Amino acid sequence: MGTIIRRRRKDGSIGHTAQIRIKKDGKVVHTETQTFDRESPARLWMAQREEALAKPGALVKKEDPTLAGVINTYLADKLKPHGVTKDQVLRTIKNSWLGQLRCSEIKSTTIIRYLQELESQPQTRGNYLSHLSAVFKVARPAWGYPLDVAAVEDARVVADKLGLIARSRSRTRRPTLAELEKLLAHYSVYERKRSDSIPMTQLILFSIFSTRRQEETCRILAEDVNEQQSQVIVRDMKNPGEKIGNDVHTTLTPEALQLIKARGVTKGRIWPYNAESVSSSFTRACKFLGIEDLHFHDLRHEGVSRLFEMGWTIPHVAMVSGHRSWKGLQRYTHVKQTGDKYEGWQSRLK
Repeated sequence: MGTIIRRRRKDGSIGHTAQIRIKKDGKVVHTETQTFDRESPARLWMAQREEALAKPGALVKKEDPTLAGVINTYLADKLKPHGVTKDQVLRTIKNSWLGQLRCSEIKSTTIIRYLQELESQPQTRGNYLSHLSAVFKVARPAWGYPLDVAAVEDARVVADKLGLIARSRSRTRRPTLAELEKLLAHYSVYERKRSDSIPMTQLILFSIFSTRRQEETCRILAEDVNEQQSQVIVRDMKNPGEKIGNDVHTTLTPEALQLIKARGVTKGRIWPYNAESVSSSFTRACKFLGIEDLHFHDLRHEGVSRLFEMGWTIPHVAMVSGHRSWKGLQRYTHVKQTGDKYEGWQSRLK
């Protein structure tokens, strides 16, 4: 049974403190108190709490692990592996001071403080918050951990208003023919000197004509190419919320298929190179040649834009690029020219 203690406050009013104390084997295992202005609501609260605490399992202490522990569980229980970026972000959060807090200690203000301390661009902070939100959304329903989804959603609203987070900007940079000529000439000389070097001339051309990202190109298997139907299976294609295991059948343009045939590979990876090495090599070459603000990924943008300039429809382009949503292709449809500016490049594909 609980008790009610009447105490006079400094202002002269009377406070009624309802106290519930539960003992087990002579030891106090649970205590609750609540103060009211009147005795009747104090007794009502006490009766309701005693009834609730009498139910089976009510006194079982709920697990309140650290956020780091929850992230470990999240990483271990995920049936489909995460992408590299998400995995790295979650491990960074896990090893930070935020990861050492108990679930019940993490409020929206806590998350905002963590974002403010991140020395990153708003787009990067947005990615951190997005990956953290994924953990919050499953922690309580999956494992019963007291992580409050409302806290991370409130933090998102505040972070957006404060400018702490932002969506990644869509790049519109495209290489000019003159820039591509310089790059191809540069790599042609290097490849003639070093037969064991990464065939960057082929990779640059394939990225444009296939619209593939460098990591996708470096994973293409000869067994996944269907020459008769001009198709290739792109393994683990990047897609929001899904990457690992996201295998997509895409159409090969005639130029892309010709480049694959020129490799002459019948088994295994057609371009067995490290995607980061490809990107780094491209960046170094651009710097050496004085080509500013051009990334290897911009070649995909160039390839998609080329197809629209040639008069291809959105569904047809999507079959090549692998876009699931036509909305993702809308930014490519406002072309400033028509025709194929690569029409005379056939000899380069051999």
